[in-house]
Amino acid sequence: MSRRECWFGLPALRTSVRSARDTVRDRLRAWKVPGDTCCDAVLLVSELTTNVVLHTDSSHVLCGLTLTGDERRLRIELHDDGRTPVCPPEHRAGLGEESGRGLFLVQQLADRWGSACSTRTEGKVVWAELTAYP
Repeated sequence: MSRRECWFGLPALRTSVRSARDTVRDRLRAWKVPGDTCCDAVLLVSELTTNVVLHTDSSHVLCGLTLTGDERRLRIELHDDGRTPVCPPEHRAGLGEESGRGLFLVQQLADRWGSACSTRTEGKVVWAELTAYP
C-alpha cells in the first residue's frame, strides 16, 4: 500500500490556526484515522502552527501530513521561513503564565518530534510523529 500525503499552505496569521486544525481534522477523517489519533494530531497542528505564528517572521506556513504505507505512522510537518531551531521546553509554564505550554504539549503527545532545516522552504521544519493505528 502506498503512503498518503496532504500538503497545504496558510498565511502565518493567528486566524490560520483554526484553518490548519479544520483541514487536518477533515483529511484524517477522510483517511479513517482513529478518533484518538485524529484528536492528538489536530492538537499538535494547532500548537505547532501557533508557535510559527507567534515566534517567527514567516509570512506563510506549509503544513504536511503523511500516513505511511502500512498506515501505522502519521507524520506532521510544519515548514516556515524561520531559521532558529525549535528546542524542547526547558521548564513548564507556571500557573500564572498565559503561554509557554505549546511545546510541552507537543513533547507529551508525540511519539517523536524535532526540528531541522527545511527541504521545502528557506527556513526550518518542525515535525511530530504519532502511531496512527495501534
